[in-house]
Amino acid sequence: MAKTKAAAEEAASQNSSPATQEKKEKQEVSPEKNPKEKASIKGGGGKTEKKVKYTNPFSHTDPLQKKFINSLMKKGKKTVAQNILREAFDELARLGENEPRKTFEAALQNASPSMNVQPKRIGGAIYQIPVEVPSKRQQSLAIRWILQGARGRKGRPMHKRLAQELMDAANETGHAVTKKNDAHRMAQSNKAFAHLARY
Repeated sequence: MAKTKAAAEEAASQNSSPATQEKKEKQEVSPEKNPKEKASIKGGGGKTEKKVKYTNPFSHTDPLQKKFINSLMKKGKKTVAQNILREAFDELARLGENEPRKTFEAALQNASPSMNVQPKRIGGAIYQIPVEVPSKRQQSLAIRWILQGARGRKGRPMHKRLAQELMDAANETGHAVTKKNDAHRMAQSNKAFAHLARY
């Protein structure tokens, strides 16, 4: 009987020791007090956005790009012209344009003139007559003016100059858009001679 009492007292003293009490406190900590558990509860399997992988929009079959390359090409070096356009698309992406192809198309659209003046001799005098520009001619003039603006920028590789000119034209600034606005202004100032177009 005395032995069982002594064993019970010894077990009680072990349970009341600081080490066992500390273990019990750790087990009883609620998830709210434990920061790691709290973070896992709050997380709730949230979805993270995946980065869209960039792919160069350069295409050998796109008729607009083919026409641009043929205008850009010098001395029959078509591969050089293709590489310049491809690298220009990469440069546009590096400058923050998410869709370089749309920027390229917007640049050509913004630089395309709808009206232009055409000199015509009538009765010994030459008149600047405003005429509507056909769609193919609009495209050709836009490409020509964009390339003029890119070649006029000095001190950097051609693909960087071309990318900057395309970006400016897409934002309705730069050399090509200035040329288009000049053509429209000339047509507007000579609209008094529009009736002479039928002669």
